[in-house]
Amino acid sequence: MKWQRIVLMLTIISLLALPLAWSQGGNAEQQIKKLFDQLQVAELKGDSNALEKLCADDYTSIRGDGSVLTKAQLIEGYKSGSIKYETIENKDVKIRIYGNTAITTDLSSVKNIRDGKPRIGTNRTTRIWVKQGDNWKCVLYQTTRVPPAS
Repeated sequence: MKWQRIVLMLTIISLLALPLAWSQGGNAEQQIKKLFDQLQVAELKGDSNALEKLCADDYTSIRGDGSVLTKAQLIEGYKSGSIKYETIENKDVKIRIYGNTAITTDLSSVKNIRDGKPRIGTNRTTRIWVKQGDNWKCVLYQTTRVPPAS
């Protein structure tokens, strides 16, 4: 009889905890979506202060041409004006949460200037976010150019 009460109590606790676990997963996804949007706005505005806060200290950016930027190089690029976005349009944004790690992927059409050269194109991008303390930080950005349709 006593073990039946224990099983019943454990079942009730499990059923009560399940929605809480689901809501926390959804909460992380909502947090990442908000940060993803903030990152896009910071890029469009050239807001190096916002980028400083959104990117982890060990942030790495892998560009479509295979070159690599550190966080310091990225921030300097925005401050100097060698990196400037005119438009960013995201489609097919997907967010996946794996505990304290999140991955975003999207298809983005961009118009930007890099080192004085205008670029217009479409890219597949991946960002990896890691929760550090109470804050999510972008640790990796990787972009692959999508060739124009022929």
